[in-house]
Amino acid sequence: MKIEFNKKYTINLSFILYSLLFSVALSSCGIYNKYEQKTEAPANVFGTTAAAEGENSIAQMSWTEFFTDPLLQQLIKQVLNQNTDLNSARIAVEKSEAALQMARLAYLPSLYFTPQGSLAKFDKNPWSKTYNLPLQLSMDIDVFGSITNKKRAAKAVLLQSQMLEQSVQANLISTTAQQYYMLQVLDLQLDILTKTEGLWKASLDTQKSLWENGKAFSTAVNQMEASYLDVKTQIVDTKRNIRAVENAICSLLAIAPQHIERSKWGSATLHHPDAQGEADERMFDTKYLKIGVPASMLELRPDIRMANFAMEEAFYNTQAARSAFYPTLTLNGTAGWTNSAGGIEVNPGKLLLNAVGSLTQPIFARGQLKANLKISKLTEKDMQQQYVQTVIDAGNEVNEALADCEAAREKFQYYQQQVKVLTDAYMGTHELMDNGKASYLEVLTAQESLLNAQLSEAMNRYEGTQAVIALYIALGGGAK
Repeated sequence: MKIEFNKKYTINLSFILYSLLFSVALSSCGIYNKYEQKTEAPANVFGTTAAAEGENSIAQMSWTEFFTDPLLQQLIKQVLNQNTDLNSARIAVEKSEAALQMARLAYLPSLYFTPQGSLAKFDKNPWSKTYNLPLQLSMDIDVFGSITNKKRAAKAVLLQSQMLEQSVQANLISTTAQQYYMLQVLDLQLDILTKTEGLWKASLDTQKSLWENGKAFSTAVNQMEASYLDVKTQIVDTKRNIRAVENAICSLLAIAPQHIERSKWGSATLHHPDAQGEADERMFDTKYLKIGVPASMLELRPDIRMANFAMEEAFYNTQAARSAFYPTLTLNGTAGWTNSAGGIEVNPGKLLLNAVGSLTQPIFARGQLKANLKISKLTEKDMQQQYVQTVIDAGNEVNEALADCEAAREKFQYYQQQVKVLTDAYMGTHELMDNGKASYLEVLTAQESLLNAQLSEAMNRYEGTQAVIALYIALGGGAK
Protein backbone atom coordinates (compact mmCIF):
# COMPACT_ATOMS: atom_id res chain seq x y z
CA MET A 1 0.00 0.00 0.00
CA LYS A 2 1.41 3.37 -1.01
CA ILE A 3 0.49 7.02 -0.63
CA GLU A 4 1.52 9.26 -3.53
CA PHE A 5 2.08 13.02 -3.70
CA ASN A 6 2.17 14.27 -7.33
CA LYS A 7 3.42 10.79 -8.33
CA LYS A 8 6.86 11.66 -6.92
CA TYR A 9 6.69 11.42 -3.09
CA THR A 10 5.71 7.98 -1.81
CA ILE A 11 5.64 6.18 1.53
CA ASN A 12 5.02 2.47 2.07
CA LEU A 13 2.48 1.92 4.89
CA SER A 14 2.29 -1.86 4.86
CA PHE A 15 4.34 -2.15 8.00
CA ILE A 16 1.85 0.15 9.78
CA LEU A 17 -0.98 -2.27 9.16
CA TYR A 18 1.16 -5.17 10.30
CA SER A 19 2.02 -3.25 13.47
CA LEU A 20 -1.62 -2.57 14.26
CA LEU A 21 -2.51 -6.25 13.84
CA PHE A 22 0.46 -7.17 15.99
CA SER A 23 -0.68 -4.79 18.74
CA VAL A 24 -4.12 -6.36 18.81
CA ALA A 25 -2.55 -9.78 19.22
CA LEU A 26 -0.49 -8.51 22.13
CA SER A 27 -3.39 -6.79 23.89
CA SER A 28 -3.73 -9.82 26.17
CA CYS A 29 -0.27 -9.07 27.61
CA GLY A 30 -1.86 -6.58 30.01
CA ILE A 31 0.01 -3.44 29.02
CA TYR A 32 -3.32 -1.60 28.66
CA ASN A 33 -4.79 -2.77 31.97
CA LYS A 34 -5.91 -0.17 34.47
CA TYR A 35 -4.74 -0.19 38.07
CA GLU A 36 -6.88 -1.94 40.67
CA GLN A 37 -6.07 -1.76 44.38
CA LYS A 38 -5.53 -5.37 45.45
CA THR A 39 -3.23 -4.97 48.46
CA GLU A 40 -5.28 -5.75 51.53
CA ALA A 41 -5.06 -3.64 54.67
CA PRO A 42 -4.39 -5.48 57.95
CA ALA A 43 -7.47 -6.58 59.86
CA ASN A 44 -8.30 -5.01 63.24
CA VAL A 45 -5.99 -2.12 62.45
CA PHE A 46 -7.06 -0.18 65.57
CA GLY A 47 -6.11 -3.04 67.86
CA THR A 48 -7.82 -3.30 71.22
CA THR A 49 -9.50 0.05 71.76
CA ALA A 50 -11.65 1.43 74.53
CA ALA A 51 -13.89 3.30 72.08
CA ALA A 52 -16.74 1.69 70.24
CA GLU A 53 -16.56 1.64 66.47
CA GLY A 54 -19.49 2.84 64.39
CA GLU A 55 -20.47 4.49 61.14
CA ASN A 56 -19.64 8.01 62.29
CA SER A 57 -16.24 9.44 63.13
CA ILE A 58 -15.06 12.73 64.60
CA ALA A 59 -12.70 12.94 61.62
CA GLN A 60 -15.69 13.65 59.38
CA MET A 61 -16.05 17.03 61.07
CA SER A 62 -14.33 19.96 59.39
CA TRP A 63 -11.64 21.64 61.45
CA THR A 64 -13.81 24.76 61.76
CA GLU A 65 -16.44 22.61 63.50
CA PHE A 66 -13.96 20.70 65.64
CA PHE A 67 -12.14 23.77 66.98
CA THR A 68 -14.72 26.21 68.35
CA ASP A 69 -12.41 28.91 69.72
CA PRO A 70 -12.75 31.95 67.37
CA LEU A 71 -9.18 33.11 68.00
CA LEU A 72 -7.86 29.63 67.25
CA GLN A 73 -9.92 29.44 64.06
CA GLN A 74 -8.51 32.76 62.93
CA LEU A 75 -4.98 31.63 63.75
CA ILE A 76 -5.36 28.38 61.80
CA LYS A 77 -6.68 30.27 58.78
CA GLN A 78 -3.64 32.56 58.87
CA VAL A 79 -1.29 29.58 59.10
CA LEU A 80 -2.96 27.83 56.16
CA ASN A 81 -2.64 30.99 54.08
CA GLN A 82 0.91 31.95 55.01
CA ASN A 83 2.83 28.79 55.91
CA THR A 84 5.83 28.18 53.69
CA ASP A 85 5.66 24.37 53.73
CA LEU A 86 2.01 24.34 52.72
CA ASN A 87 2.60 26.86 49.95
CA SER A 88 5.48 24.67 48.71
CA ALA A 89 3.10 21.70 48.68
CA ARG A 90 0.63 23.74 46.63
CA ILE A 91 3.38 24.61 44.16
CA ALA A 92 4.23 20.91 43.91
CA VAL A 93 0.60 20.25 42.95
CA GLU A 94 0.80 22.87 40.21
CA LYS A 95 4.02 21.28 38.91
CA SER A 96 2.34 17.88 38.82
CA GLU A 97 -0.63 19.37 36.96
CA ALA A 98 1.75 20.79 34.36
CA ALA A 99 3.48 17.41 34.01
CA LEU A 100 0.13 15.67 33.55
CA GLN A 101 -0.92 18.18 30.91
CA MET A 102 2.35 17.54 29.07
CA ALA A 103 1.73 13.77 29.26
CA ARG A 104 -1.78 14.23 27.83
CA LEU A 105 -0.48 16.32 24.94
CA ALA A 106 1.99 13.54 24.04
CA TYR A 107 -0.77 11.99 21.92
CA LEU A 108 -0.70 15.02 19.60
CA PRO A 109 1.89 15.65 16.90
CA SER A 110 4.71 18.12 17.36
CA LEU A 111 5.02 20.87 14.75
CA TYR A 112 8.12 22.94 14.02
CA PHE A 113 8.85 25.75 11.59
CA THR A 114 12.47 25.41 10.42
CA PRO A 115 13.34 27.90 7.66
CA GLN A 116 16.75 27.48 5.98
CA GLY A 117 18.70 29.40 3.42
CA SER A 118 22.10 29.07 1.76
CA LEU A 119 24.47 30.85 -0.59
CA ALA A 120 26.93 28.87 -2.71
CA LYS A 121 29.46 29.82 -5.39
CA PHE A 122 31.66 27.53 -7.49
CA ASP A 123 34.57 28.95 -9.48
CA LYS A 124 33.33 31.85 -11.61
CA ASN A 125 29.76 30.77 -11.71
CA PRO A 126 27.17 33.13 -10.23
CA TRP A 127 26.00 32.81 -6.67
CA SER A 128 23.49 30.06 -6.03
CA LYS A 129 20.68 31.04 -3.66
CA THR A 130 18.46 28.36 -2.17
CA TYR A 131 15.84 28.39 0.55
CA ASN A 132 13.50 26.04 2.36
CA LEU A 133 10.44 27.12 4.32
CA PRO A 134 9.15 23.84 5.75
CA LEU A 135 6.76 22.90 8.53
CA GLN A 136 7.98 19.67 10.11
CA LEU A 137 5.52 17.36 11.85
CA SER A 138 6.37 14.40 14.07
CA MET A 139 3.92 12.08 15.81
CA ASP A 140 4.39 9.01 18.01
CA ILE A 141 1.62 6.45 17.58
CA ASP A 142 0.69 4.88 20.93
CA VAL A 143 0.33 1.34 19.59
CA PHE A 144 1.70 -0.44 22.64
CA GLY A 145 0.49 1.80 25.46
CA SER A 146 3.71 3.59 26.30
CA ILE A 147 2.17 7.07 26.17
CA THR A 148 -1.02 5.92 27.92
CA ASN A 149 0.84 4.34 30.82
CA LYS A 150 3.07 7.37 31.25
CA LYS A 151 -0.01 9.60 31.27
CA ARG A 152 -1.69 7.43 33.90
CA ALA A 153 1.49 7.43 36.00
CA ALA A 154 1.63 11.24 35.76
CA LYS A 155 -1.96 11.41 37.00
CA ALA A 156 -1.04 9.18 39.97
CA VAL A 157 1.85 11.56 40.74
CA LEU A 158 -0.60 14.49 40.70
CA LEU A 159 -2.91 12.68 43.11
CA GLN A 160 0.03 12.01 45.41
CA SER A 161 0.90 15.71 45.35
CA GLN A 162 -2.66 16.59 46.27
CA MET A 163 -2.63 14.10 49.14
CA LEU A 164 0.70 15.50 50.32
CA GLU A 165 -0.84 18.96 50.39
CA GLN A 166 -3.74 17.64 52.48
CA SER A 167 -1.33 15.84 54.81
CA VAL A 168 0.73 19.00 55.33
CA GLN A 169 -2.48 20.93 56.02
CA ALA A 170 -3.69 18.40 58.61
CA ASN A 171 -0.32 18.42 60.38
CA LEU A 172 -0.27 22.22 60.40
CA ILE A 173 -3.76 22.37 61.90
CA SER A 174 -2.73 19.87 64.57
CA THR A 175 0.53 21.68 65.37
CA THR A 176 -1.13 25.10 65.48
CA ALA A 177 -3.92 23.89 67.76
CA GLN A 178 -1.52 22.11 70.12
CA GLN A 179 0.73 25.18 70.32
CA TYR A 180 -2.31 27.39 70.93
CA TYR A 181 -3.53 25.20 73.79
CA MET A 182 0.01 25.05 75.15
CA LEU A 183 -0.04 28.84 75.38
CA GLN A 184 -3.34 28.63 77.25
CA VAL A 185 -2.04 26.09 79.76
CA LEU A 186 1.15 28.09 80.25
CA ASP A 187 -0.98 31.15 80.96
CA LEU A 188 -2.92 29.04 83.47
CA GLN A 189 0.27 27.84 85.13
CA LEU A 190 1.62 31.39 85.21
CA ASP A 191 -1.56 32.50 86.95
CA ILE A 192 -1.17 29.68 89.49
CA LEU A 193 2.46 30.62 90.10
CA THR A 194 1.65 34.31 90.42
CA LYS A 195 -1.05 33.63 93.03
CA THR A 196 1.30 31.23 94.84
CA GLU A 197 4.00 33.90 94.85
CA GLY A 198 1.64 36.27 96.63
CA LEU A 199 0.65 33.69 99.25
CA TRP A 200 4.21 32.60 99.89
CA LYS A 201 5.35 36.22 100.13
CA ALA A 202 2.77 36.74 102.89
CA SER A 203 4.03 33.60 104.69
CA LEU A 204 7.60 34.83 104.36
CA ASP A 205 6.69 38.24 105.79
CA THR A 206 4.94 36.50 108.71
CA GLN A 207 8.02 34.39 109.45
CA LYS A 208 10.27 37.43 109.29
CA SER A 209 8.01 39.25 111.78
CA LEU A 210 8.04 36.25 114.12
CA TRP A 211 11.84 36.01 113.84
CA GLU A 212 12.26 39.70 114.60
CA ASN A 213 10.11 39.22 117.75
CA GLY A 214 12.09 36.15 118.74
CA LYS A 215 9.23 33.75 118.11
CA ALA A 216 10.80 31.92 115.14
CA PHE A 217 14.22 30.69 114.10
CA SER A 218 16.27 32.17 111.30
CA THR A 219 16.32 28.75 109.62
CA ALA A 220 12.55 28.97 109.16
CA VAL A 221 12.91 32.34 107.46
CA ASN A 222 15.69 31.01 105.20
CA GLN A 223 13.67 27.97 104.18
CA MET A 224 10.61 30.09 103.48
CA GLU A 225 12.64 32.55 101.43
CA ALA A 226 14.31 29.76 99.42
CA SER A 227 10.89 28.31 98.49
CA TYR A 228 9.62 31.77 97.60
CA LEU A 229 12.62 32.40 95.33
CA ASP A 230 12.04 29.01 93.68
CA VAL A 231 8.55 30.14 92.71
CA LYS A 232 10.04 33.34 91.29
CA THR A 233 12.38 31.30 89.07
CA GLN A 234 9.47 29.12 87.90
CA ILE A 235 7.63 32.28 86.90
CA VAL A 236 10.64 33.36 84.83
CA ASP A 237 10.85 29.92 83.19
CA THR A 238 7.13 29.91 82.40
CA LYS A 239 7.32 33.35 80.78
CA ARG A 240 10.29 32.15 78.75
CA ASN A 241 8.33 29.07 77.64
CA ILE A 242 5.45 31.30 76.60
CA ARG A 243 7.83 33.32 74.46
CA ALA A 244 9.22 30.13 72.89
CA VAL A 245 5.76 28.82 71.96
CA GLU A 246 4.74 32.21 70.53
CA ASN A 247 7.91 32.21 68.42
CA ALA A 248 7.12 28.69 67.21
CA ILE A 249 3.66 29.82 66.09
CA CYS A 250 5.17 32.85 64.36
CA SER A 251 7.47 30.49 62.50
CA LEU A 252 4.41 28.57 61.27
CA LEU A 253 2.94 31.92 60.17
CA ALA A 254 6.20 32.91 58.47
CA ILE A 255 6.23 36.23 60.36
CA ALA A 256 8.57 37.96 62.77
CA PRO A 257 8.25 37.08 66.50
CA GLN A 258 5.30 38.80 68.14
CA HIS A 259 2.54 38.30 70.70
CA ILE A 260 -0.13 35.71 69.84
CA GLU A 261 -3.67 36.56 70.87
CA ARG A 262 -5.50 33.76 72.70
CA SER A 263 -8.42 33.21 75.01
CA LYS A 264 -8.25 31.79 78.52
CA TRP A 265 -8.09 28.09 79.19
CA GLY A 266 -11.54 26.52 79.25
CA SER A 267 -13.31 29.36 77.45
CA ALA A 268 -13.88 27.10 74.43
CA THR A 269 -13.54 23.32 74.32
CA LEU A 270 -13.17 20.87 71.48
CA HIS A 271 -16.52 20.24 69.87
CA HIS A 272 -18.01 16.93 71.04
CA PRO A 273 -21.76 17.49 71.41
CA ASP A 274 -22.27 14.23 73.33
CA ALA A 275 -19.38 14.99 75.68
CA GLN A 276 -20.41 18.44 76.83
CA GLY A 277 -21.02 18.52 80.58
CA GLU A 278 -19.90 19.91 83.87
CA ALA A 279 -16.86 17.64 84.24
CA ASP A 280 -13.94 18.66 82.02
CA GLU A 281 -12.73 15.09 81.60
CA ARG A 282 -15.83 14.26 79.53
CA MET A 283 -14.09 16.01 76.65
CA PHE A 284 -11.41 13.32 76.44
CA ASP A 285 -13.51 10.41 77.69
CA THR A 286 -13.15 7.68 75.06
CA LYS A 287 -16.77 6.58 75.36
CA TYR A 288 -17.79 9.94 73.88
CA LEU A 289 -15.19 9.87 71.10
CA LYS A 290 -16.59 8.41 67.89
CA ILE A 291 -13.74 6.81 65.96
CA GLY A 292 -15.77 5.23 63.14
CA VAL A 293 -14.48 2.09 61.41
CA PRO A 294 -10.99 1.39 60.01
CA ALA A 295 -12.32 1.62 56.46
CA SER A 296 -13.30 5.26 57.00
CA MET A 297 -9.76 6.06 58.12
CA LEU A 298 -8.40 4.52 54.89
CA GLU A 299 -10.63 6.89 52.92
CA LEU A 300 -9.88 10.02 54.97
CA ARG A 301 -6.20 9.85 55.87
CA PRO A 302 -4.17 11.58 53.12
CA ASP A 303 -0.99 9.58 53.82
CA ILE A 304 -2.80 6.26 53.27
CA ARG A 305 -4.39 7.54 50.07
CA MET A 306 -1.01 8.87 48.97
CA ALA A 307 0.51 5.43 49.55
CA ASN A 308 -2.25 3.93 47.40
CA PHE A 309 -1.54 6.39 44.59
CA ALA A 310 2.16 5.55 44.90
CA MET A 311 1.26 1.91 44.20
CA GLU A 312 -0.76 3.08 41.21
CA GLU A 313 2.18 5.09 39.85
CA ALA A 314 4.51 2.11 40.28
CA PHE A 315 2.00 -0.13 38.48
CA TYR A 316 1.87 2.13 35.43
CA ASN A 317 5.64 2.58 35.42
CA THR A 318 5.91 -1.21 35.24
CA GLN A 319 3.44 -1.23 32.35
CA ALA A 320 5.50 1.42 30.57
CA ALA A 321 8.66 -0.64 31.14
CA ARG A 322 6.92 -3.61 29.49
CA SER A 323 5.84 -1.43 26.57
CA ALA A 324 9.46 -0.51 25.92
CA PHE A 325 10.09 -4.07 24.65
CA TYR A 326 7.69 -3.55 21.75
CA PRO A 327 8.18 -1.47 18.58
CA THR A 328 7.69 2.27 18.50
CA LEU A 329 5.87 3.75 15.55
CA THR A 330 6.63 7.31 14.47
CA LEU A 331 5.16 9.37 11.64
CA ASN A 332 7.15 12.34 10.27
CA GLY A 333 6.06 14.77 7.62
CA THR A 334 7.27 17.96 5.96
CA ALA A 335 5.28 20.56 4.02
CA GLY A 336 6.47 23.92 2.79
CA TRP A 337 8.07 25.93 -0.01
CA THR A 338 11.51 25.50 -1.58
CA ASN A 339 13.37 26.66 -4.66
CA SER A 340 15.74 23.69 -4.52
CA ALA A 341 14.41 20.49 -6.09
CA GLY A 342 17.09 17.86 -6.13
CA GLY A 343 19.85 20.33 -6.78
CA ILE A 344 17.90 22.25 -9.42
CA GLU A 345 16.95 25.81 -8.61
CA VAL A 346 13.50 26.91 -9.62
CA ASN A 347 12.03 30.34 -9.17
CA PRO A 348 9.55 30.96 -7.82
CA GLY A 349 9.63 28.18 -5.22
CA LYS A 350 7.45 25.13 -5.41
CA LEU A 351 5.46 23.18 -2.85
CA LEU A 352 7.39 20.46 -1.03
CA LEU A 353 5.55 17.49 0.54
CA ASN A 354 7.22 14.61 2.33
CA ALA A 355 5.91 11.86 4.65
CA VAL A 356 7.89 9.12 6.36
CA GLY A 357 6.80 6.36 8.71
CA SER A 358 9.33 4.51 10.87
CA LEU A 359 9.08 1.44 13.07
CA THR A 360 11.76 0.80 15.68
CA GLN A 361 11.98 -2.61 17.31
CA PRO A 362 14.48 -2.96 20.18
CA ILE A 363 16.77 -5.98 19.73
CA PHE A 364 19.72 -5.35 22.03
CA ALA A 365 19.80 -2.37 24.41
CA ARG A 366 22.69 -3.47 26.61
CA GLY A 367 20.32 -4.85 29.22
CA GLN A 368 18.63 -1.52 29.91
CA LEU A 369 15.10 -2.66 29.10
CA LYS A 370 15.30 -5.76 31.28
CA ALA A 371 16.90 -3.80 34.11
CA ASN A 372 14.22 -1.08 33.93
CA LEU A 373 11.46 -3.70 34.04
CA LYS A 374 13.04 -5.44 37.02
CA ILE A 375 13.52 -2.15 38.85
CA SER A 376 9.90 -1.19 38.16
CA LYS A 377 8.60 -4.50 39.48
CA LEU A 378 10.72 -4.18 42.63
CA THR A 379 9.50 -0.60 43.13
CA GLU A 380 5.91 -1.80 42.77
CA LYS A 381 6.51 -4.48 45.41
CA ASP A 382 8.15 -1.93 47.71
CA MET A 383 5.19 0.45 47.37
CA GLN A 384 2.82 -2.36 48.32
CA GLN A 385 4.82 -3.01 51.48
CA GLN A 386 4.95 0.70 52.24
CA TYR A 387 1.17 0.90 51.89
CA VAL A 388 0.64 -1.89 54.43
CA GLN A 389 3.11 -0.27 56.83
CA THR A 390 1.37 3.11 56.46
CA VAL A 391 -1.96 1.52 57.43
CA ILE A 392 -0.36 -0.21 60.41
CA ASP A 393 1.27 3.04 61.57
CA ALA A 394 -2.05 4.87 61.20
CA GLY A 395 -3.85 2.29 63.32
CA ASN A 396 -1.11 2.53 65.91
CA GLU A 397 -1.52 6.31 66.07
CA VAL A 398 -5.26 5.89 66.70
CA ASN A 399 -4.60 3.33 69.43
CA GLU A 400 -1.98 5.56 71.08
CA ALA A 401 -4.25 8.60 71.00
CA LEU A 402 -7.10 6.64 72.57
CA ALA A 403 -4.76 5.33 75.28
CA ASP A 404 -3.60 8.89 76.01
CA CYS A 405 -7.21 10.07 76.23
CA GLU A 406 -8.08 7.31 78.68
CA ALA A 407 -4.98 7.97 80.80
CA ALA A 408 -5.69 11.71 80.94
CA ARG A 409 -9.30 11.05 81.99
CA GLU A 410 -8.28 8.72 84.81
CA LYS A 411 -5.55 11.06 86.08
CA PHE A 412 -7.93 14.02 85.93
CA GLN A 413 -10.01 12.59 88.76
CA TYR A 414 -6.95 11.82 90.85
CA TYR A 415 -5.48 15.29 90.34
CA GLN A 416 -8.75 16.94 91.32
CA GLN A 417 -8.90 14.96 94.55
CA GLN A 418 -5.21 15.58 95.19
CA VAL A 419 -5.55 19.35 94.79
CA LYS A 420 -8.56 19.40 97.10
CA VAL A 421 -6.79 17.35 99.78
CA LEU A 422 -3.58 19.35 99.55
CA THR A 423 -5.47 22.65 99.67
CA ASP A 424 -7.09 21.58 102.91
CA ALA A 425 -3.72 20.38 104.22
CA TYR A 426 -2.04 23.67 103.35
CA MET A 427 -4.74 25.78 104.99
CA GLY A 428 -4.72 23.56 108.08
CA THR A 429 -0.95 23.47 108.60
CA HIS A 430 -0.69 27.21 108.02
CA GLU A 431 -3.31 27.82 110.69
CA LEU A 432 -1.56 25.43 113.07
CA MET A 433 1.76 27.16 112.48
CA ASP A 434 0.20 30.53 113.24
CA ASN A 435 -0.95 29.08 116.57
CA GLY A 436 2.43 27.52 117.23
CA LYS A 437 1.18 23.95 116.80
CA ALA A 438 3.00 23.10 113.55
CA SER A 439 6.54 23.66 112.27
CA TYR A 440 7.52 25.68 109.26
CA LEU A 441 8.71 22.47 107.56
CA GLU A 442 5.16 21.11 107.53
CA VAL A 443 3.92 24.33 106.00
CA LEU A 444 6.67 24.27 103.35
CA THR A 445 5.88 20.68 102.44
CA ALA A 446 2.17 21.44 102.17
CA GLN A 447 2.82 24.54 100.04
CA GLU A 448 5.16 22.80 97.59
CA SER A 449 2.95 19.73 97.29
CA LEU A 450 -0.09 21.86 96.53
CA LEU A 451 1.76 23.90 93.90
CA ASN A 452 3.10 20.81 92.14
CA ALA A 453 -0.35 19.24 92.13
CA GLN A 454 -1.95 22.38 90.67
CA LEU A 455 0.68 22.62 87.91
CA SER A 456 0.37 18.91 87.13
CA GLU A 457 -3.41 19.12 86.96
CA ALA A 458 -3.15 21.96 84.45
CA MET A 459 -0.66 20.02 82.31
CA ASN A 460 -2.87 16.91 82.42
CA ARG A 461 -5.75 18.96 81.02
CA TYR A 462 -3.49 19.96 78.14
CA GLU A 463 -2.32 16.38 77.56
CA GLY A 464 -5.94 15.25 77.36
CA THR A 465 -6.73 17.97 74.83
CA GLN A 466 -3.59 17.10 72.89
CA ALA A 467 -4.66 13.43 72.78
CA VAL A 468 -8.09 14.33 71.36
CA ILE A 469 -6.45 16.48 68.67
CA ALA A 470 -4.04 13.65 67.86
CA LEU A 471 -6.98 11.24 67.57
CA TYR A 472 -8.82 13.64 65.27
CA ILE A 473 -5.79 13.88 62.95
CA ALA A 474 -4.99 10.14 63.19
CA LEU A 475 -8.49 9.29 61.97
CA GLY A 476 -8.05 11.57 58.95
CA GLY A 477 -9.50 14.82 60.24
CA GLY A 478 -8.29 18.26 59.17
CA ALA A 479 -7.30 17.21 55.66
CA LYS A 480 -10.10 19.20 54.05
